[in-house]
Amino acid sequence: MTPANRVPVIALTGYLGAGKTSLLNHLLLAPGARLGVVVNDFGVLNVDAALVTGQIDKPVSISGGCLCCMPSGGGLDEALEKLSQPTLRLDAILVEASGVANPPVLAKLIRSSAVERIRPGGVIEVIDAVEHFRTVDAWPEPPLRYAAATLVVIGKTDLLPSDEREAMVERIHRRVRERNPCAPIVVARDGQIDPALVFDTASKDEPQDELPIGLPLREEAHDHVGHEHARSASVQLGEPVAPGALMDLLEEPPEGAYRMKGRVRVRGPRGERGYLVNVVGPMIHIMALAEPPEVGELVAIGLHLDAVSAERALQAVADAHVDHVDAHGWGRLQRHRRLSE
Repeated sequence: MTPANRVPVIALTGYLGAGKTSLLNHLLLAPGARLGVVVNDFGVLNVDAALVTGQIDKPVSISGGCLCCMPSGGGLDEALEKLSQPTLRLDAILVEASGVANPPVLAKLIRSSAVERIRPGGVIEVIDAVEHFRTVDAWPEPPLRYAAATLVVIGKTDLLPSDEREAMVERIHRRVRERNPCAPIVVARDGQIDPALVFDTASKDEPQDELPIGLPLREEAHDHVGHEHARSASVQLGEPVAPGALMDLLEEPPEGAYRMKGRVRVRGPRGERGYLVNVVGPMIHIMALAEPPEVGELVAIGLHLDAVSAERALQAVADAHVDHVDAHGWGRLQRHRRLSE
């Protein structure tokens, strides 16, 4: 696996009983996705065994306590090293953290991992709307865990009295925004969110299952899909782009864009270079490609994406006039590339 094809590692965090496993099981049903899972819940592999065996490649359980309390990741790097082997061809690795894990520390462990074949893919904080203010957010200051999230999922709103749901969701919104003004906040039913917010599926075809139960489980889940679908916008890039225009887009994504991705040709001081770009929330990841793509592409994805405005923003990059070396834009691009290594 080349560095440009690093596997994204997505952390699923949330207090005890918040609904992380329900969300994980839902994501595992995405057709065409090859997923690895690391479960850290004091030695308990709390995912349905048949679903794990039939849907993912290598479940790994880290026992003995909380990931964020273990020296040097306490086995996390070892698990990520195994799951990122090129032969597995995974689209993503999901880390279901213990309910007492500290999300900022876990995010730092993933960012600072010594495993060369992975990259940070975001932190999804799952919130139990019923118990949240009696467990996680029970003090005057909002908890620091909000700041680490790139996506916040509010669940169990269906367990609240109908006349209290809207007010509770708004109260959670306000508290999260005090620590994190940018992370998208999604209300999920039964742990269901659009997998496109989390990872790319490998294809639209059904994966090869190790157990025959896999396909019936996905078909049953499809019959009960209740999540809001993400929107997307894209543009093809037939010509090299100006680094400054590209960085303007990546640093200030279109309104409502949670993820951005693409392969681009960029004109620099020494000719054209190819790059793989990924944006998740505030995180920008840029890796050099061995060869520039003949035709590049940029894609923006988000639940509340204004597709028309997003397409205009993407097209502006494609139309940016390149008639000289943009030294400042090139420097910005290279700075993010170095930070991504």
